[in-house]
Formats: sequence, C-alpha cells, structure tokens
Amino acid sequence: MNNDSTPSINGLPTMNRRSFAQTAAIAGAAASLPLSARGNFSGSDTIKLAVVGCGGRGSGAANQAMNGEGVELVAMADMFSDRLETSLSNLKKQHEGKVKVGDDQKFIGPDSYKDAIAQADLVILATPPGFRPIHFEEAIRQGKHVFMEKPVAVDAPGVRRVLAAAKEADKKGLKVVCGLQRRYQNVYKESLKKVAEEGAIGDIVSGQIYWNSGGVWVRSRDAVEKALGRPATELEYQMYNWYYFNWMCGDHIVEQHVHNIDIANWFIGAHPVHAQGMGGREIRKDESDFGEIFDHHYVEFHYPGGQIINSQSRHQKGTYSAVFEQFTGTKGRLEISGRPKANITGLDGSKIWRYRGKEDPDPYQTEHDVLQEHIRQDKPINNAVYTAESTFTAILGRYATYSGKIVKWDEAMEKGTELFPGLDKLTPASVPPVKAGPDGLYPAPVPGQFDPFA
Repeated sequence: MNNDSTPSINGLPTMNRRSFAQTAAIAGAAASLPLSARGNFSGSDTIKLAVVGCGGRGSGAANQAMNGEGVELVAMADMFSDRLETSLSNLKKQHEGKVKVGDDQKFIGPDSYKDAIAQADLVILATPPGFRPIHFEEAIRQGKHVFMEKPVAVDAPGVRRVLAAAKEADKKGLKVVCGLQRRYQNVYKESLKKVAEEGAIGDIVSGQIYWNSGGVWVRSRDAVEKALGRPATELEYQMYNWYYFNWMCGDHIVEQHVHNIDIANWFIGAHPVHAQGMGGREIRKDESDFGEIFDHHYVEFHYPGGQIINSQSRHQKGTYSAVFEQFTGTKGRLEISGRPKANITGLDGSKIWRYRGKEDPDPYQTEHDVLQEHIRQDKPINNAVYTAESTFTAILGRYATYSGKIVKWDEAMEKGTELFPGLDKLTPASVPPVKAGPDGLYPAPVPGQFDPFA
C-alpha cells in the first residue's frame, strides 16, 4: 500500500469570484504558532502522526509533516513489511528523536490501517487511491485529522463515500488537507487573483491542460518477487505494480492528470457537465507489466458556462513533454505552470502580466504547514469536497476515452461501476478483479465497445 508517483457530484456548489478569493486565502502560508495554541487533538502539545501507505509519497509526506514543530511519528501501516521498514529507516535518519515507532506500532496487512489510525491525532493516507475512500472513512470515524493524497477514489462509488465522510469531518470539526498542492502554490494563487478578482483575461471561454511525459515507474514480476523474497501471488504482484491496474490507480488520467484537471475546475469555478474524448494503447499494448491502463488520453470537458477545456495526458517516451495549463478569456490568455511560471497576454499578443515570485515556497511543505496551523488553532479546513470533485472529473474523462462516447456527469456519478473490491475481501491469496488472458496480457478497454456503466 504505497504511492510512489511524484511530481456536482450532485449537489456540489460551484464557485464565483468571491469564493475563489476565499479558497485562495485558506491556502495561505502558515504562521509561526506557539505550541500552546492547541486545537482538537489529544492530550499534549505534541501532534501524534500515523502514516498509512509507506511508499515514496507517504514517506515524503511524513517527512514534510515532521518538519513542523511538535510533530512525532508514532505508527506506520502498509500492506508489505519491506516498504514499511525502508520508509521507517529513512525517516529516522531525517528526523532523529521525532520517530517513536516501536515494533508494536508497525502494522502490516489489509486491516493494518485501522490500528495505525487509532494511535494518532493526524493521519497521512498515501496508499494507492483505490484504498482512499475506505481509509478516509475510518479516519473520520475514529475522529482523526487527515492529510490524504490525490486522487481520492478510482470510481463513482468511491467518490460518493469520500463526500459522505467529508460531511462527517465537518460535523466533528476535523481538519482535512489533500495533496493537490498547486492550490497551495503562490504562482497559482496570484494567477487566480488576476483572473477571478481582477478579470485580467475577462471571462474564461476555453483552455488547454497538459500532463504529457514519458511515463512513470513499472515493476516486473521478477522485481516484485525479489522484493518479497519468494514467489508472488497475483494480488501481490498487482499491488506492487498498482499504477497499471484501475481498481487501485484509476489510470494515469486520474492518478496524475488530476492536478491539471483540478486547476481547470478551480479557475472556472465549476465542474464539467459532460465529456467526450479518445485514447488508447500504442506503447503498452504488448507488455503484461503495463496492466490495463491507456498510454494516452485526449478529452473535451464541457462546462456549464459553455467553456470547453481540452485535456491531454500521455505516457510515451520520445514525445512532446508538457505539464501546464492555459486559459483563454474574452480579453486575454493565461499560461501557468508549477515551475513556477505564469504569463498573461492580450488576445493581440501584448504583454499584460508576468508572475515574478522569486521565492515560491515548496507547496508540498506548505500544505502540511497549513494543516497543522488549522489543527492547532482549531480553524476549519476541509479540502475533501473539491478534491473529490476534481477526482470525479478525471474519472469522467476516463469513461469518455474508454468508451469513445459522450458521457454525462450526473449519469456517470449515479451509474458508474465499482472497481475496488473492498478490503474486507482481500487476502494475499485473493483473486484480484482483473485477470490476465491466456496470452499473459491484461484486457484493456476498447472504445466503441466499453460500457462504463456495465
């Protein structure tokens, strides 16, 4: 259970320019706080931290959380002991004296998250996203503050569970921050101010968003069995190689491109009403280790105000790489990226504004600083709703590319099928929901034949 990738929904509200500004203000840099400014957590000025999912992202998030004053790591959980031990060893080196994880606070297996959550005030949820709805529900049930990575689900039922748990979090006064770190980055907040408050490009009418790259890690069966020190079951193999199986990952349009999709929703102030697109497998079609996911997606997201956002996400080596967003309005055009870089030009090409932030704080760190500030001062913050909305936008895009048809938001939210089998059904010997064919290859969706609601 790890996340190594790096760098409405009926009834969800839309945002106007005023609420844009309010959202941006919530994501401001954390102030220096006395430890006595204690919020809703147990017993002392120490925030007890647990990590569920000990891969690269979980370990990174734990490191960032422990950079905060008065934060101690007290419990860890993962499906596999080698992941946990490697993470624990590295964190001890980074934070001497702040790691308080004994042998009885290391939890392994499908139910390990429950025990780890119980030890903490604040929980990091950084497993593959298919697990996220179940883990988030449990953390809120136990009354814990949460940092959880994006995306927060892989299917419509999972998104609905996250939304329900988010409501419970608000009722209990719990604080929730999610790993869409661009919302905590100055270049995006300043650009949002220019667009939403000052109207620098007029009304947004269209846009392009990109996450085109050569792809991410892949783990062969040999590598998995070497890590385990024994033959792997099919379930274990898929869990180690989780990025390539939709019941855990949701495809790279969901797991990775959700960052850019979130920016489109944020700047427009709404989610799409429908989507249509195309995609497929040109590179991954003959290799079993690449599972079932596509290697390219192109989607048109249609918004209620008539805006159309063109979305590209591609994993193909040797092709054009691009990770940024561009919005065209009635008066001008904004191009923005997390490098950090942003420019606004007029429709005639004239220069209007350029982001000049020389020191843009690390947004991965800022999101933890903000969360801890809100915990200690007992101030409300809950990112789960907009993260669920952006997650489902990406899922909607996947439905569109897999089917090759126009897919409506409301119908997809109501009828989209469940991909994740549930932790109560998982043991190392369990048969995963996706199986390889006689040729050893996993069946991939075929546009024109795939039915997202079957």
